[in-house]
Amino acid sequence: MARADTHTRVIGWLKVVLPLAALAILSTLFLVADRIDPEDALPYAEVDVEALAREPRMTAPSYSGTTMDGGAVTLTADEARPKAEGSPATAASLRFELATPDGGTTKLTAASGVMDEGTNQVVLSGGVTVVTSTGYRLETPEVAARLDRSGLESRGPVTATGPVGDIRADRMVLSQDNQTPGSYVLVFTGDVRLVYLPGG
Repeated sequence: MARADTHTRVIGWLKVVLPLAALAILSTLFLVADRIDPEDALPYAEVDVEALAREPRMTAPSYSGTTMDGGAVTLTADEARPKAEGSPATAASLRFELATPDGGTTKLTAASGVMDEGTNQVVLSGGVTVVTSTGYRLETPEVAARLDRSGLESRGPVTATGPVGDIRADRMVLSQDNQTPGSYVLVFTGDVRLVYLPGG
């Protein structure tokens, strides 16, 4: 009987002591925890709503399509502005890739570009770098790239390095080879100067 009374008294004490101990631990946690500094809160993004309304834009837009002759076109940019009254659609930091049906690839990068809906092409400008899977690297001020069929055309002088050496030309055209349908050739025209590098 005495043991039962002792057990009951212990249980009664534990019912009082344990909640008090839990309360003490919680109080200590709150006292030790770091205070929240309102200054450390994440700042709101500073967005000029009026500027966005005046000049709507898209970030990181991309376009993929297939040309009539079976080529694949991919166009990406850091930023694009849609067509507005009196001005065409524009983009900044463009990357254009053309994969021709014969397995070749041509990659272009440019500072800016304009979409010419009338001719179904994009005009890359601001200094264009062209790299082909055949080993050519070209620099030119402006390039017109077709979206409906596989083709590129420079709109200014071209400097290039390639398997045969260094090339300077008035113009460059990438198009389907008329003599070999299904094949694509890079042609330099105008005043063409080649510095041949044997074994290059």
